[in-house]
Amino acid sequence: HTHPEFLQKFISLCDAQRKIEGVWNGESKTYDLRGRKVCVVMAGNPYTESGGKFQIPDMLANRADTYNLGDIAGDHSGDFEASYIENSVTSNPVLSRLASRHPADVHAVMRIVATGQREGVDLEGSHSLEEMEEYESVMAKLSRVRDTILRVNREYIRSAAMEDAYRTEPPFRLQGSYRNMNRIAERILPIMTDGEVETAIFHHYENEAQTLTKGAEANLLKFRELEDVLTESETERWDEIRRKFARNLLMGGRGDDDPVNRVVGTLAGFSDGLGRIEGVLSKAAAHQAQPATLADVTVEKLEQMIAALRAVPVNVEIKVVPVREGDEEGAAEASSEVEKPTATPAPKRKRLRGKEKGVPVDVETEVDQPTADEA
Repeated sequence: HTHPEFLQKFISLCDAQRKIEGVWNGESKTYDLRGRKVCVVMAGNPYTESGGKFQIPDMLANRADTYNLGDIAGDHSGDFEASYIENSVTSNPVLSRLASRHPADVHAVMRIVATGQREGVDLEGSHSLEEMEEYESVMAKLSRVRDTILRVNREYIRSAAMEDAYRTEPPFRLQGSYRNMNRIAERILPIMTDGEVETAIFHHYENEAQTLTKGAEANLLKFRELEDVLTESETERWDEIRRKFARNLLMGGRGDDDPVNRVVGTLAGFSDGLGRIEGVLSKAAAHQAQPATLADVTVEKLEQMIAALRAVPVNVEIKVVPVREGDEEGAAEASSEVEKPTATPAPKRKRLRGKEKGVPVDVETEVDQPTADEA
C-alpha cells in the first residue's frame, strides 16, 4: 500500500523539472534527469489497508495513464491465475523446498494437479514418491485457496469501479491480493482436510474484516455470500443491511439528529412495511391461482379400480354353423338375444345369421360372463 506522500516525491520527476529527491550514503541528494526519458510504473489498490479510499495526487494523476489490473489481465487470465501460486510457493513450508532446489518443477507439479495425470510431465529433479504426493497435495489445496482469492479480487475490483450513488449494497473492501494468498499459504499442510483448508480461509478473512475501520460485518457477510455458505439467519441479516444501506443512500447520509432525516426515515419505514405486506399478498394470490389437482391417494385408488376391472375374465366362443341355401328368411334376418346374468354360471348365447361371400352360414356366438358371485 503506497502512501500518497511517497507518490508526491515523483511529481517533480514526471513534469518538466525531471528531478527527484533521494538519499546517498546517508545524505540527501537531488538527482537531475533532464534530457532523459523517464518511465515510472507503480501498482496500487483503490483502497488503503484500513479500507479508506486511496487518492492519487492530482499532479501525478494528470500525467499518468491508469490501468485496471483486472482489465489488462483478461487476455492472460491463465498466467494471472498461476501468478498467485508462483508468488506463494516460497511461503509454504513444503513447496518452498521444491522451489529452492528445482524451480522449474513447480510448474510441472501445477500441470499434474491441473490435469490429474503424471504422464508426459518431465521433472528436472529426482523426487521420491512420498515427496511427490506431498507436493501434489499441497498444490491442490493452494489451488482451492487461489480460487477463493480470485473471487474476492473480482468482487473487489467490481465494487471499486462502482459509483457510490449507484450502489445497492455496502462497498466490498476485502482484498484478494498476493499478500492474502501468501498469508494463507503459510498455514497449508499436506495432512489437512478440505474442511480444514476452508476453515483457514475463513479465519484469515475474518481477521481481515476486523482491520477495516467500518463495514466489517457487511464485508464478512458479502464474503460468505461469494463462497455460498450463508446460513438462513445470515441471509436475513445481509438483506436487512442492504435495505438500510439503500435507505441511508436515499436520505443522503445525514445523521439521526437531522429532523428531515427522521421524517424521511419514518416514511421509508412505512414503505418497507407496505413492501412486506405486498409480498405476503402476492404469495397468497399465487397460491390461490394454482389449478386444483387430484390428490395422490385418489389417483392411486382409481388405478386400483381400473386394474381390478381389467382382471375380470371374459370368455368369447364363436361357432360357425352352415344353414340351408333356400332359407332366405334366415339369411336376411339377424336376431340377438341378451339375457341378464343369473346365479348359475350359464353361458349367454348370441346367434347371428347372414351371408358372406355368397356362402350362407349361421354364426352362433357364446359369451361367458361372470355371475354376480364371481364378480
